Amino acid sequence: MSAQPSIIATLEERIASYKKQVRHEHVGTVVEVGDGIAKIDGLSHIGSSEMIDFGNGITGSALNLEADQVGAVILGDFTKVKAGDTVKATGNILSVPVGEALIGRVVSPLGEAKDGGPAIPTTTLYPVEKIAAGVIERKSVDTPLQTGILAIDAMIPIGRGQRELIIGDRQTGKTAVAIDTIINQKLTQKTDRPVICIYVAIGQKESKVAKTVAELKKHGAMDYTIVVSAGASESAALSYIAPFAGTAMGEYFVDQGKDVLCVYDDLSKHAWAYRQISLVLRRPPGREAYPGDVFYLHSRLLERAVRLDEKFGGGSLTALPIIETQAGDISSYIPTNVISITDGQIFLESDLFYKGIRPAVNVGQSVSRVGSAAQRKSTKKVAGKLRLDLAQYRELAVFAQFGSDLDAATKQQLDRGARLTEILKQPQYAPMPVSEQVAVLYAAVNGYVDDVPMERIKDFQREFLDFMNTKNYDVMEVLNMEITKEADEKLKRIVPAFKNDFMK
Repeated sequence: MSAQPSIIATLEERIASYKKQVRHEHVGTVVEVGDGIAKIDGLSHIGSSEMIDFGNGITGSALNLEADQVGAVILGDFTKVKAGDTVKATGNILSVPVGEALIGRVVSPLGEAKDGGPAIPTTTLYPVEKIAAGVIERKSVDTPLQTGILAIDAMIPIGRGQRELIIGDRQTGKTAVAIDTIINQKLTQKTDRPVICIYVAIGQKESKVAKTVAELKKHGAMDYTIVVSAGASESAALSYIAPFAGTAMGEYFVDQGKDVLCVYDDLSKHAWAYRQISLVLRRPPGREAYPGDVFYLHSRLLERAVRLDEKFGGGSLTALPIIETQAGDISSYIPTNVISITDGQIFLESDLFYKGIRPAVNVGQSVSRVGSAAQRKSTKKVAGKLRLDLAQYRELAVFAQFGSDLDAATKQQLDRGARLTEILKQPQYAPMPVSEQVAVLYAAVNGYVDDVPMERIKDFQREFLDFMNTKNYDVMEVLNMEITKEADEKLKRIVPAFKNDFMK
């Protein structure tokens, strides 16, 4: 019995010595380089996702662990890496810098400054890949994340900790919805917990990212936003790790009990980047040449969206992934994958967009699987009838175009539906506070605008909100949370009186 501890101690010493020896001598040689990928010989003890030092300030990560060599992605200028170079395994898993210093900055997926500003002074690192929080640590989603977009907050509410997909063809306003949501967080800071926003641009032109950053600065949203940019001209490996890096940066704040919003723009390009890397690494292609684990790629990313229980800090990470469809086909491979991972989708339709209905939300195919659980009481009260009214209007409108003889009830439904559609139109970069959304929906859903001429609906909306904000501020304050009995009675007097004055 007395000999056993010494045997264990000897074993531990030998293991420590072996680890030290492996770490000291863990070098390899680049055998082949091609399009952001390196094949390396000699790294026999390397782990998956371990960082590799290629020299010249270039790092990489082990992706393929084969019997005789390692396939690695090069995270940087791969033209500086050539066959015969000596590389070193660092012993550290792929990680990115995190911290308060990143807020307000445009950074690469590796946390390097891309906005011409000073280097980012942060030493805290978080792993790019992490196992998502378990069921015990989570809490049900019940706190709204206001987008400021009337059509979405009323009919497809998003909660903190939810994963809501934004899907549609190119140039239908997908990014606009995400940017408006980020801008709106400035409005909600007065009534809700502040939200730190992370916008991940995957494989986008630098000019488009610069334009987005300029808009965020113009509206004061960069004060609480991090922009992670992997440009179209850069290596596919950077596009591949960008959303994971953005999530890791967000998780730092979640661990402090804060609320975070992550926008991935877009996961179609992310899947393309992963396909490119996989094919160069000689991974077997599957459907549409994507590797077999492309579903797992997005599921392990989006599962990291979470609403933590108070016992585990109470932070939340909300994910807004964006997917681009081809000719409105949401049944193709990547869209169906991401739809099945998320908690609902906002479907933006080209036909509605070209008719001038913007945001071009297709109410029939859009859904939030959290639903009214993540809605203010005031919004829930006025929005309950809205979705039904719009659904009936869309159905009736199809039949109405075939016949001119309509009974009074049908005509009234069509008139109200047309006015509701007009009210739900909203310009870009103009998010609405909750109180304004509730006030205007109250007037529309209860039939107060049914006899307002169509061409004057927007004028009515603007003047009504000005009137409410200046003369009835006390009512607007109440509408932020719920429609009390007193507020309801006041609105029943205020709205008809205002409409009579407006129609004169």
